[in-house]
Amino acid sequence: MHDLSTPMKARQAPTASLAAAPHRSLFFAGTVAVLLAMTWWTLELASQRFGWVRWPQPTIPPVWGHAMLIQYGLFPPFMFGFLMTTFPRWMSGPAVPPLRYLPVAGGVLGGYVLAHIGLLGEPWLLKAGLLLMMAAYLLGVLTLAGVLYRAAARNQHGWSCFAAFCVGTLGLALFIAWLMLPGESPALGWLAVKLGTYGFLLPMYFTVCHRMLPFFSHNAAAGRGYVMRRPKWSLLVVWGLLVTHLLLEWGGQLRWLWLCDVPLALVFGGHALAWQPWKCMRPGLLAVLHLAFAWLPVAFMLFSAQDIVLAATGRYVLGRAPLHALAIGFFGSMLVAMVTRVTQGHSGRLLQMGAIPWLCFVLLQAVALLRIRAELGGDTYLWLVIAGTGWLLAFLPWVLRSAWIYLTPRVDGKPG
Repeated sequence: MHDLSTPMKARQAPTASLAAAPHRSLFFAGTVAVLLAMTWWTLELASQRFGWVRWPQPTIPPVWGHAMLIQYGLFPPFMFGFLMTTFPRWMSGPAVPPLRYLPVAGGVLGGYVLAHIGLLGEPWLLKAGLLLMMAAYLLGVLTLAGVLYRAAARNQHGWSCFAAFCVGTLGLALFIAWLMLPGESPALGWLAVKLGTYGFLLPMYFTVCHRMLPFFSHNAAAGRGYVMRRPKWSLLVVWGLLVTHLLLEWGGQLRWLWLCDVPLALVFGGHALAWQPWKCMRPGLLAVLHLAFAWLPVAFMLFSAQDIVLAATGRYVLGRAPLHALAIGFFGSMLVAMVTRVTQGHSGRLLQMGAIPWLCFVLLQAVALLRIRAELGGDTYLWLVIAGTGWLLAFLPWVLRSAWIYLTPRVDGKPG
């Protein structure tokens, strides 16, 4: 009977598996976004480098389209999937039912696809896609709020992640308002882009790292004398410094950015050392978390150097190199590291990296360096096209492997 029933289970597995747990459908949406986002952007860059006159252009600045859809469409499905899985565990709250997380996955992904089609010279599709994403955001944030409201043990990590998603929802709303309201100041669009980086992704990522890196490290390296450190003050300090950074940029006071970026570099560097990476280089699944986090202080050291030179000489050096050390180096690498860990553990597999995740992670480090190199002179657009192509090559095997896992049942036969 078991052998006869197996084919039927296999035929039912893809849709049933996607609905089995929050991370499955949302991570699946994220893996599609990982490739779609950089496919459009690489082709857009290639059109500018090689003069493709027939390549359709967006009706908004291309770099804003890139920044908005990367920040509000690529990373958030993974973040929603992670939080809808971990929020109930962090705070002893109710589990999130499929009727809440499946529409979020479908809405973010569907809106993301429509918005990218809209970037090919169809502004009404861009607006429709962003509105669909906004509806999914609102449902997702309300769902997280419900878990918080009914939680038995609320904590600062839960509140911080929720606050970051509220800021992200505000940023997406501001960008939609800029698109929808004729004559509205482009400052709204600019603010939405900046909120995505400093008010949404960065506090979200740091909060998750603050909670999970010491926890994972202690579990794996306790026998090596590892001491788990989670300073309670640092989440509030980081939030305060990031809000200050946003206000200074909003007010055009770029010469004073060093006042917040230098302390941020010190805080992030201090955490990188406090989390004792030299004790956490095995197993590989733990090592990549620390290697990915190392990009965060590096990025803010670059920001700080840029700020100090600007304050002293009035020259803007390094271009977008610090931003992409943050975006590709930290956000991208931590995405691979954290999502691989969740995917392995929640599919009943061994907690190990494996060849394909390692290949993706290593190639992504090269992509980050290539993108930084593009800011240092020479044929900039050629370097950008190479970096974009490198992203696609790095992620393609990882995406295919991950998507297959989300579409199939757990290997240990357990639910979820």
